[in-house]
Amino acid sequence: MATMESLIVTVNRIQRACTVLGDHGGDTNLPTLWEALPSVVVVGGQSSGKSSVLESIVGRDFLPRGSGIVTRRPLVLQLHKTERGLQEYGEFLHLPKKKFTDFSMVRKEIQDETDRMTGKSKQISPVPIHLSIYSPNVVNLTLIDLPGLTKVAVEGQPESIVQDIESMVRSYVEKPNCIILAITPANQDIATSDAIKLSREVDPTGERTFGVLTKLDLMDKGTNAIDVLEGRAYPLQHPWVGIVNRSQADIKKNVDMIASRWKEREFFASSPDYGHLASKMGSEYLAKVLSKHLESVIRARLPGITSLINKSIEELEAELSHLGRSVAVDAGAQLYTILELCRAFDRIFKEHLDGGRPGGDRIYGVFDHQLPAALRKLPFDRHLSLQNIRKVVSEADGYQPHLIAPEQGYRRLIDGALNYFRGPAEASVDAVHFLLKELVRRSIAETQELKRFPTLQAEIAAAASEALERFREDSKKTTLRMVDMESSYLTVDFSRKLPQEVEKGGNPTSSSVDRYAESHFRRIGSNVYSYVGMVSDTLRNTIPKAVVYCQVREAKHSLLDHFYIQLGKKEGKQLAQLLDEDPALMERRQQCVKRLELYKSARDEIDSVLWAR
Repeated sequence: MATMESLIVTVNRIQRACTVLGDHGGDTNLPTLWEALPSVVVVGGQSSGKSSVLESIVGRDFLPRGSGIVTRRPLVLQLHKTERGLQEYGEFLHLPKKKFTDFSMVRKEIQDETDRMTGKSKQISPVPIHLSIYSPNVVNLTLIDLPGLTKVAVEGQPESIVQDIESMVRSYVEKPNCIILAITPANQDIATSDAIKLSREVDPTGERTFGVLTKLDLMDKGTNAIDVLEGRAYPLQHPWVGIVNRSQADIKKNVDMIASRWKEREFFASSPDYGHLASKMGSEYLAKVLSKHLESVIRARLPGITSLINKSIEELEAELSHLGRSVAVDAGAQLYTILELCRAFDRIFKEHLDGGRPGGDRIYGVFDHQLPAALRKLPFDRHLSLQNIRKVVSEADGYQPHLIAPEQGYRRLIDGALNYFRGPAEASVDAVHFLLKELVRRSIAETQELKRFPTLQAEIAAAASEALERFREDSKKTTLRMVDMESSYLTVDFSRKLPQEVEKGGNPTSSSVDRYAESHFRRIGSNVYSYVGMVSDTLRNTIPKAVVYCQVREAKHSLLDHFYIQLGKKEGKQLAQLLDEDPALMERRQQCVKRLELYKSARDEIDSVLWAR
């Protein structure tokens, strides 16, 4: 069966790896691996003896001391049991590979690191300090020491300090995988204990709470804490443990923790009140019972932890696949990568045009709605008003009135009318150009592989925009040429149908008065309007064909052709610049790789322990 020590050692290693990595869950909706792993949180009021309990468990004097609030940042303390004979040392996460063998320097570094974050004030910070202690005199355990709960703010502290500390403590103890070590001094009424009050709120059944009574040797003569220690005054699911702290005299005399442990054992063994409980009292027993309970909690949580790890691995592998592999350094491989990315973009762009993705239908809307509406709104009524027809025909005749049909007048009226078609023709070209640019922008945004390379995105966007501009100019020339062709030659049928304006008697001559009568001009306007309508129907069909041929078709088949030619001329350094990734994505990939390695390593470690059963 997997041993208690091996399970806790494994969890310790995983927790430390999580800490080094800063495993805060990233974009995943799953809880972090750190949150899923059980840990022991030390909670108590200020001056309740929390520091003495921790030092007793460690067997070393290493925590800052003083009056008021001393612990101003959470201290994540990981204990690693080593073989006998090896030197004890401490190691901070913020000072990796630096071993502290002098534990007075550990105390100083905790104080200095606290001051670096909070200043030399009485402010607190939620940013934890991570300390690992390696010693043959400890059990494998992770303890989290928090600032002591308080009821009033003292000078130099904000009024919110009481609530700030409680909120910080709650953020730890509310987690279901947290084991609460509630520290209460024996010379204080248990009913007023800050630690017990808070633990009762977050753990009403007492399932996660271990009660610890400190300062048993400082109780008034004739009193004892038997009712509490035996679970009658305030019952918990786990037995209460009594602790005898080092006295101030011992601290000043630098009495070591080994001697203090011996004195603690002697106190309980010789006490008439607590002698019958001596085997279940003291810091050594507390460390062992915590370690044993931690092992049982870990064992119970293993299925959930394993499930979390497997789900996280699946998510991370999917995200890494989404982020893409690291960029190659070889120029040939870089060129291949760029071409593959361009093809991915081109494929999405074509899907927009062909209907696989939305957007192409808007181009059809230009031809089916926008162009016909623009043609209907052309001001032919104004251009072919009687007043304008009389003016144009008269000006076209000059000093010599027309004899039969006013040919020059007809031509001028038709040329003027057909000139109005240039506007809708150009508007159709510009509208499709705008839509194609928008589809390029959307296609770039939807090409997931391109998100890694902002420089290449910009280059593709610029190359596509340049190509679309060329297509627009070609399309505009073609559509305007089609309009000009309609005005350059009047159809034979139209010319033949022009009325000869011959009198009923067959005399080809008529008076100038009749020639310039209102009915005569109405007939001219009707004939011109009929011809313009015929041309409008023709252009309504031919303009879309020209636009599709010159713009849409070219964009579909040769949007990046010029860009490909330019790529072939670039050197390795220039290709590398195109594949210069977004630093945020590079960082994200590195974090994913590290987290994936962490989770796989955690899975392997847990599996190896379980297989050792």
